[in-house]
Amino acid sequence: MKTSLRLIALLIFFGNLALAQAPVNAINNLKPRVIVLTDIAPIDIEPDDMESMIRLLAHADLFEIEGLISGTGWSDYGDKEHPEIIHDVINAYEKDLPNLQKRSAQKAFKADESRQQMGYWPSAAYLRARTVLGSTKMGVTALGDSNNSAGSDLIIKMADEKDDRPLWVLAWGGGNTVAQAIWKVQKERSPAELKKFLHKLRIYTITDQDHVQFRFKANASSHYWMRKEFADDLFFVWDESAWLFQNNNGKKNWDQYAKDIQGHGALGTIYPKFKWGVEGDTPSFLYVWPNGLNDPENPSGGGWGGFFQRGISADSVTTAWVNQKNTPANAISKKYEEKFYPALYNNFAARMDWARDGKGNRNPVVVINKDKGMAPIRLSPKANNTIVLDASASTDQDGDKLNYNWWVLTEAGTYQQTVNIENNTASKISLTIPADAAGKSFHVICEVTDSGMRPLTSYRRVIVSVVSK
Repeated sequence: MKTSLRLIALLIFFGNLALAQAPVNAINNLKPRVIVLTDIAPIDIEPDDMESMIRLLAHADLFEIEGLISGTGWSDYGDKEHPEIIHDVINAYEKDLPNLQKRSAQKAFKADESRQQMGYWPSAAYLRARTVLGSTKMGVTALGDSNNSAGSDLIIKMADEKDDRPLWVLAWGGGNTVAQAIWKVQKERSPAELKKFLHKLRIYTITDQDHVQFRFKANASSHYWMRKEFADDLFFVWDESAWLFQNNNGKKNWDQYAKDIQGHGALGTIYPKFKWGVEGDTPSFLYVWPNGLNDPENPSGGGWGGFFQRGISADSVTTAWVNQKNTPANAISKKYEEKFYPALYNNFAARMDWARDGKGNRNPVVVINKDKGMAPIRLSPKANNTIVLDASASTDQDGDKLNYNWWVLTEAGTYQQTVNIENNTASKISLTIPADAAGKSFHVICEVTDSGMRPLTSYRRVIVSVVSK
């Protein structure tokens, strides 16, 4: 009896130790942390930030929204910011919350809404408390004590929190507010403390909007300053592909938005018609979207928010993760934006069904080789060996039939030749590692789509790194 109790105690101890050493997200299923910098403006000037804000809040159960900062950009030169429009979206979100919460059977809000788990819908009060004004002066020369703001202070506060997750700053407009936060930390802290702060940040910018009235001079932008001064320590993604595709493709398919989005719930009721394009800022959070496909720490992995390569940026001086015109990364990014657009659109339309009706389709859950997580699965087989990938344990909450599609995202790996997948529409596949793949890697994507009225797709990425011997 004593031996059995001792054994049980040891099992509990080592079980708890294993949990303590596992990644936080694997244990608690925590959301990615995001702060939005938006030059949101009245719809007669430019409604696309409002459109993107509506889509973001329709998926607020997937993101821990740490800040909604009204600031500058192409639609707002700093003369008048518009936080009231963010509040209009939050008010509509609050009306739709009772319906949206049914999607995850959420009955109430937590007293402490930090460290949110996937599926948790934050309260409107939580979002209102995090809606603040950003820095109003644009360009690198404006950085200084007079450009501090509630937004730059909030970025510092959130980055300083004891939280292992990175803090994604999504610049829908100019990035001067995050640049001001960095400037202040550089001024007030030691070099080691500055480096720690920078390592916590991830910045995704929708082009470079930190300049006035389109008179762009590369070295006048605070974006340029951040990339130049902190190239080795700041994770900086500069998109010049996904936002243009979304902008133009949304406009081309506007009739779908008018039918499936507008008028669906309170959020859909205020969803405005485009002026120039549709939701050009949405790719910033599509990039961090926890869908089993995206790997935000690897911009060259490809996903819903674009494909990027590390290199010289469009200013011909600074280095970042980029995909500007006339580069291989731009063409690759467009290829996958076209591929994923139907799935990400259906995802939005289904959410708006929930906002209106309190019911709708839900995404399947992909399980591969008994692994129920969303992080990439990593395998290290030898060349000529055969691996088995089994997704037959995948489930759908609505009882829909599941359809499978296995394919290789070639550009994400170092093995560029064709990898043959037989029976790629089966739930379980066998894959023989090519003989010449030793020392190289390739990425297998498992795409699972349900048979609901609005078919929804979930993914899982398997990274195969072939050992040399």
